[in-house]
Amino acid sequence: MYPPHPRRDFLLQAATTVSTLAAATALKPHVASASENERRVKVGLIGTSHPHAAGKIAALRQLAEDFEVMGVVEPDEARRAELQGNPAYAGLAWLTEEQLLQTRDLGVVAVETEVRDLLPTASRCIAAGKHIHLEKPGATSHSHFQQLLQDADERKLYVQLGYMLRHNPAIQFLLKVLGEGWLGQIFEIYATMSKTVGDDERRRLAEFAGGGMFELGCHLIDLMVAVLGKPEDVTVFTRRSRSPSDTLADNQLAVFQYPKCTAAIRIALMEVDGVNRRQFVVCGTEGTVDIRPLEPPQLQLALDRPRDRYRQGYQSVELPSMPGRYDDQLKALARVVRGEQPPLFSSSHDLIVHEALLQASGMG
Repeated sequence: MYPPHPRRDFLLQAATTVSTLAAATALKPHVASASENERRVKVGLIGTSHPHAAGKIAALRQLAEDFEVMGVVEPDEARRAELQGNPAYAGLAWLTEEQLLQTRDLGVVAVETEVRDLLPTASRCIAAGKHIHLEKPGATSHSHFQQLLQDADERKLYVQLGYMLRHNPAIQFLLKVLGEGWLGQIFEIYATMSKTVGDDERRRLAEFAGGGMFELGCHLIDLMVAVLGKPEDVTVFTRRSRSPSDTLADNQLAVFQYPKCTAAIRIALMEVDGVNRRQFVVCGTEGTVDIRPLEPPQLQLALDRPRDRYRQGYQSVELPSMPGRYDDQLKALARVVRGEQPPLFSSSHDLIVHEALLQASGMG
């Protein structure tokens, strides 16, 4: 099993993963040298229906120094036909799942199916002895998710959850200052991750009672647990703006209780330009980190005294330029698989996040 890090050591380690690589704007051919071929991780994709799937395969292809893409599995013929004109998949081999899992020296499988199929697909990949990148939110059943991680730990396989904000430079800055104790005693977290969705997406999300919190709140709960650990209790407020004809939980608030802190996470699926108001705010007795928007990140820092090169009071913090949305996360995946670094987040952390997510979604 990958052991959990002590809180301060974990925060300090997490802060070292900020990448300053320039973002690439298009897929470009890359001819690998012999030494690069030795370190490239062979990877395949199962499923194309998750909203992040096209972005993930495009990023894996772009990161040709780290990955060699072996092919894509999509059993739905109609879905494959839809993707013929998508440049993210152009030129890739279409394989069966059996063909992919039997590929010689395959190291990683990225599981990008519909949410309902994530866990059974991931379980088959673990049984086949493969590391996996598993899309969020992972599973609807906590016991089944726990079994998946246990199986992976026993086989010394890595399950990387698709929480790309872990590698966001603003979040990396937050983890760094927390590890150095700049904010003092944390007493409040406020976070929101909203957007406006159309009728087709509303129908897709309504499959699960957790609605927007299950779909988007997972990202924020992951960060909250990184800062505060496991909550003592969760209080949930769920509203449906179009009920009774539309069952989607689209206006939600979850309040997480800690001994000396409360954390509030809001998700709304009808907020005008909600993407640009997404935020993660951490308040402590000696300072505040206010990240808004989350992507591309902007960060305000407030301090009760000068720290390092930062003055007392509120100020903007210049962040490293952000490469592709998934680049740093996937590069870290390659390093873990090659044995160059331990996982940034332990399976114990992922279990706490999943349990809290189901509670906040009303699915616990």
